[in-house]
Amino acid sequence: MKKEFQDTYHFKLTRLIAEGGMGNIYEAILGGDEGFEKRVAIKMIREEYSNEKDFVKLFIGEAKLVADLVHQNIVQIYKLGKVEASFYIAMEYVHGVNLRDLMGKYEELGTKIPAELGAFIISRVCRGLEYAHAKTDAKGNPLGVVHRDINPNNLMIAIEGEVKITDFGVAKAQNFMEDKEGKVIMGKAPYMSPEQAKGQTTDNRSDIFSLGTVMYELLTGQSLFSHGEDAKQVMENVCSMPIPLPRKFNPEIPEELEKIMMKALERDLNKRHIDAGKLGYDLEYFMYHKGYGPTIQTLEKQLRLLFPQLYIHGAKKDKTKEETKAMSAKWTA
Repeated sequence: MKKEFQDTYHFKLTRLIAEGGMGNIYEAILGGDEGFEKRVAIKMIREEYSNEKDFVKLFIGEAKLVADLVHQNIVQIYKLGKVEASFYIAMEYVHGVNLRDLMGKYEELGTKIPAELGAFIISRVCRGLEYAHAKTDAKGNPLGVVHRDINPNNLMIAIEGEVKITDFGVAKAQNFMEDKEGKVIMGKAPYMSPEQAKGQTTDNRSDIFSLGTVMYELLTGQSLFSHGEDAKQVMENVCSMPIPLPRKFNPEIPEELEKIMMKALERDLNKRHIDAGKLGYDLEYFMYHKGYGPTIQTLEKQLRLLFPQLYIHGAKKDKTKEETKAMSAKWTA
């Protein structure tokens, strides 16, 4: 057997999924021999930013880090490549919605997500974070992974009910991502931890606070720290604004679950959950200690009710942008 060989990857971009400030995400078909096809997502740096060294470093660091994070609650990365001057990442395609879409649907309907179902979604994120935070290198040394950008847009829900964390683009980890804490504040202001907003060193507990803000918004329908202010004021809110009890906005939240949320939102690191596994355990105990609780099948059924179009085979998808059309011919990396 040959110890080393080269292969050629063929991708056909089929539609633009999302546009970001410096990069775009496309749905694509990975083609192989004998008619093999696999649907994937392609994350690509925009050409105008391909020479921005700091951004390219983050992009490459994300690919190298997540390539070795293999977990059911984390979007898998397959390949880092380059086409002409632009880098791209080929990753798992998640057919479904992100948490922001789900929250928007409940808002549109004028109702709240069932508390136990919301707890289930957050508990799955906990298990993905628990795995990432505990990841070590080949020698068993902790990588010290911190996602630093846990927010509703980066949490995906597949049509089968699986919850997956994506976008480790501003994560920190030893030997993978350049650490500029104290110099550059990473993440989205409404979902930062207090230590993150202050530019202090973060650890796994920072992601727990961020997830707490997501859980608060998911179950109450209210953004915790952002109310139309500028980013500076939002970060001040994160650091010092009194946190209203969740039941003020949604009395249907059980007191036990409210206590779990408020612990995740402790500004004192010593009072916050010590790790994502402990938060996950508390949520699972809340859901299951009295008997049967929600599962991925429960979440799938809810998605079928809220987003029936996702389950129609061959249903028309979002209109393909002109940019996608121009790039949709097969290209080789």
